[in-house]
Amino acid sequence: MTTTPAVSRVRLVGLFSGLIVFAVLLWGWGGPPDRPLVGAMAAVAALMSIWWMTEAVPLAVTSLLPLVLFPLLGLGDVRRTTQNYFNEIIVLYLGGFFIALAMEQWRLHQRIALGLLNRMGSSPASVLGGFLLATSLLSMWISNTATALMMLPIGLAVILKLEATFGAERVRPLALGLMLAIAYGCSIGGIATLVGTPTNLAFLKIYRDTFPSAPPVAFGEWMLYATPLAAMLLAATWFLLARVFCRCDATLRLDRSVVRAELNGLGPMRFQEKVIGTLFITVALIWVFRSDLNIGLFTIPGWSRLHPALAALDDGSAALLVALLLFFIPSRAEPGRALLDSGTFAKVPWDVLLLLGGGFALASGFVSSGLSEYLAKALRDFGHLPAFVILALVCLLITFLTELTSNVATATMFLPVLAAWGVAEGINPLMLMIPATISASMAFMLPVATPPNAIVFTSRRVRIAEMARVGLALNLIGVIVIAVYSHYILPLIFRFDPTILPVWAVSK
Repeated sequence: MTTTPAVSRVRLVGLFSGLIVFAVLLWGWGGPPDRPLVGAMAAVAALMSIWWMTEAVPLAVTSLLPLVLFPLLGLGDVRRTTQNYFNEIIVLYLGGFFIALAMEQWRLHQRIALGLLNRMGSSPASVLGGFLLATSLLSMWISNTATALMMLPIGLAVILKLEATFGAERVRPLALGLMLAIAYGCSIGGIATLVGTPTNLAFLKIYRDTFPSAPPVAFGEWMLYATPLAAMLLAATWFLLARVFCRCDATLRLDRSVVRAELNGLGPMRFQEKVIGTLFITVALIWVFRSDLNIGLFTIPGWSRLHPALAALDDGSAALLVALLLFFIPSRAEPGRALLDSGTFAKVPWDVLLLLGGGFALASGFVSSGLSEYLAKALRDFGHLPAFVILALVCLLITFLTELTSNVATATMFLPVLAAWGVAEGINPLMLMIPATISASMAFMLPVATPPNAIVFTSRRVRIAEMARVGLALNLIGVIVIAVYSHYILPLIFRFDPTILPVWAVSK
């Protein structure tokens, strides 16, 4: 959020209302007599939710509250709580971030994006499709924010070139479409891989902690499920932008000289880009083929089965192994300089790591205090509804709530409750948790909903009303697509019967 008088008032109201609700829940309600910790946990959850939603204090500061409040309120000791702030999921995020940062530092990501755009057609619909494709492919592997920051100047250069040729008024619909394509492509592309967005990693950690005996969700399995889903959402986005909301004069044609000029400005592919590209492909293959990959009638055995020692490695350690090589391989740019150096650590998004850690701590508190089971029982009245209706309602709730709250915060608040609710209703928890995780990334309506939305809004090519109108339509389409696709495809990919509660769900 930018600091304006209205925003300052919202933050001030959020600061004090959070404290008031915290006090009411802690001392006024206190929770049910048979679950003494539920009231305390509800108070902490409400305080963090309100502060996250209003950004009364920086998100990272709110994320540190469990380190103080959990020990004080008997919700967990310091040692157990701090483990949420550095674990195997944080390691996976760090490893992936280092690789992405190397791509950014040596501009490999820019070469990939420009190469894709250079091969697109020159019609407005093709231009929109090219930007959607390039943005989503990059955001599968590097942060959504970095992708948006890189694609924005490319998009603006294309718009300025078109305006110089055809005039601003004729280009206006395409300019709006391009900006929204960048923002929406970032969010949709991020769902396709486990490392594409912190929300997916939050699910992975909560799922592992809630159901320690459950079979792991492998990187390749997630891609088999989420990549086709992302492709369908991208197709829906392209249709809305190119054929409904941002229809352009068909005589507009892009002179690709702008893209070619930027691509030529990068020069021939350098040694650094070749090495980083090779390592990037290597780590992607390591992630995809680490565990057994079930593809319909046959299964590809994972490399972790080749030797007992390899079975001890997970996606995080594999990513970090490849990332560490970047600190040793010489860059050839100047003597003694590696592909990554000590300055890299200053660029690590520590606020995101703290947000993840705070979310993990909150989720663990939901489970250990009994709050998730308490809320699940309160939702039993909805248990008579058909499974598909429940799934659609969950997607609808999460999709619109995440417009106001951080995606990670939304996921970490609701996933423990959905896990307990699924168990209580005899539904496989994955049937609710994974679609909810995907829905938490479907924030398309407001500039404050996600960093990519905010970034394209700063271009002054998008009005809030325009983003809200297109975003509302895409939100509703997203709910339908995610619910229908997950209802039929999720059990096939992860090999379970949604109507049968697995043993691992009841033997935690």
